[in-house]
Amino acid sequence: MVKGLAKDKVLTIKADMCVEDDVKRIVESTITHFGRLDVLVNNAGGSIPCFLTSEDLMKNYDRIVKLNVRSVIQLTNLATTHLIASKGSVVNVSSVCGKRVMAGMLLPYNISKAAVDQFTRCAALELASKGVRVNAVNPGTIMTPIKLKYGKSEEEVRERASKTHPMGRAGESNEVAPAIKFLASNVASFITGETLSIDGGRHVGCAR
Repeated sequence: MVKGLAKDKVLTIKADMCVEDDVKRIVESTITHFGRLDVLVNNAGGSIPCFLTSEDLMKNYDRIVKLNVRSVIQLTNLATTHLIASKGSVVNVSSVCGKRVMAGMLLPYNISKAAVDQFTRCAALELASKGVRVNAVNPGTIMTPIKLKYGKSEEEVRERASKTHPMGRAGESNEVAPAIKFLASNVASFITGETLSIDGGRHVGCAR
């Protein structure tokens, strides 16, 4: 993603999005290094499989909401002043699970992504008059390393996606990144509050 860029154009920061001081450090370090902030992409997130009958449901719920929702709100809060100054934009990485209820071990995740979608709309409405746009992308199954964390092989993930996505396959990261770039850019200057599905049609089908 940063191949070919000069070293002074790239800043790498190691941080835990569930630690408030780390989140603050991300914004502070960025402003110190670049002197401004034009775009915020909230891409951190995760899931923990659990059901309503799981003994550790609330523990896992708290962890997922802290990562998927609280960190998004905190980072946006810290970045907003800088984004107003630059007339910048925010792109939140949500999920098709924010639009459609997906059965099977995804209770906290579904809730968290629905919250991200609603936050996107709330923030877009609040910041529109200040020249800051806020949008989200809602991917379906995308073949990234996180999809293989839960004991399924790549073949199994792809096979499942072929049955649950109307286009008959999983997506690739290079099908999501351009949409994020588009929403972040001035080409999308009249778009705000949008939640863009990139899911091979899964959001329009029945939950499976």
